[in-house]
Amino acid sequence: MDPSIGIVAQRGNDRAQALAASIVEAVGADARAVVDEETGHVLDRKGVPVAAMADCDLVVSIGGDGTFLFVAREAGGAPILGVNLGEVGFLNAVAPDDAVETVVSLVADRRRGEPIAGRTVDRLRAEGEGWELAPAVNEVVVHGRRRGHGGGAEIEIRVDGERYAESHADGVLVATPTGSTAYNLSEGGPLVRPSVGALVVTQMCATEPMPPLVTDAESEIELRLTGPEGGYAISDGRNRRRLESPATVRVAVADDPIVIAGPRGNFFEALEKLE
Repeated sequence: MDPSIGIVAQRGNDRAQALAASIVEAVGADARAVVDEETGHVLDRKGVPVAAMADCDLVVSIGGDGTFLFVAREAGGAPILGVNLGEVGFLNAVAPDDAVETVVSLVADRRRGEPIAGRTVDRLRAEGEGWELAPAVNEVVVHGRRRGHGGGAEIEIRVDGERYAESHADGVLVATPTGSTAYNLSEGGPLVRPSVGALVVTQMCATEPMPPLVTDAESEIELRLTGPEGGYAISDGRNRRRLESPATVRVAVADDPIVIAGPRGNFFEALEKLE
C-alpha cells in the first residue's frame, strides 16, 4: 500500500501553502497525500482535520514552531517532519529549499518497507483532580490568575515527594529539553541539549527564588498552588485548565512521545539565531 502523507501549512501563509502544493505534486502517485482543511480550501483540494492525520505514515508541518506544536497536539501519533519558515526552528529542522527532496526521500524509504527515520522526543502530561491536559512538547506552566504586581500565587514545588522550593511567584514552569529553548529560556532557565533525558523546573519571578532545577526524566513534579485567586495550568501555551485554590498539579513524562522525522537539526547553529 502507498504511504499516507499528511501536510499542514501555516494558516494565512502563502509561502507555506505554495510549498504544500509542491509537495503534493512531487509525491504524485507514490503516496496518498492529504492536506489540512484550511490548505485544502486555498488549493481547491479536499482537506481533512489535522487530528485525522494521526494514523498517517508521516505528517509534514510547514511553518514555525507554533504550527509544529499544533500538529503534535492534534496528530502526534504520526512521525512529524518540520519545515522551518520561522526565525529559529528548533523543532523544524528542514529548510524550505530542501523540503520537497526530503519528503520524497522519506516516501521512497517507506515504500521499500523501511520505517520513517527520526528521533523520539518526550512530552509532558499534567493532571489534577479529575482532569488532564493535552501532552506538552515544550512545557507545562502553573501560574496565578495574573502576572505582575498584585498577581501570582504561593506555589510549592515537590520533586518525587520531596520539597524543593516554596515561594510567592508569578508561576512555575516545567520544561522538556526540547522546550528548554522556549518559554523556559525567557524566564532564566538553563539550556538543555535535546538528547539529554531530563526535566527543567524554573520559577517565574519568585520572591524567594531557588535556582532552576534540572532533574531526571523519571521524576514526578508536584506543584501545589494556594492563594485567594487560584490560577491556571497551561500546556504549550495553548491548552489551559482553571485552578481553584488550593490545587495540586502533577507533571511527569507522558507515555506517548512524538517522533520528529527527517534529519536532526544543529542545536548550536539554531542557538546562534536567538536574540
